[in-house]
Amino acid sequence: MHRKRRAGILKHTKGYRWGRKSKIKVAKVAKMKAGQYAFVDRRKKKRAARQLWSVRLNAAVRKYDLSYSKFIDLLKKANIEMDRKVLSELALNYPAVFAKLVEAVKK
Repeated sequence: MHRKRRAGILKHTKGYRWGRKSKIKVAKVAKMKAGQYAFVDRRKKKRAARQLWSVRLNAAVRKYDLSYSKFIDLLKKANIEMDRKVLSELALNYPAVFAKLVEAVKK
């Protein structure tokens, strides 16, 4: 078991640099830290995506003399429940549909 556990650690740290790939104590710490970074970065990835949607929406609605916050407020008042991901995809890939949506909300 002792050998199997160590082999598993070294298997996970394959490709790391210097002693992190071959020395058990260092490899163990490297593996643990890699897991922590992976966990945190999965959440950072989602955060970055949400920021991108907001920036895209803001850029798209500026053409219609609106700001992002005013656009979201008008959507809520018009009872249009679309999430920001879908709205940003519309703005990016289907500008004609997005234009109709903005005009409908402005009225």
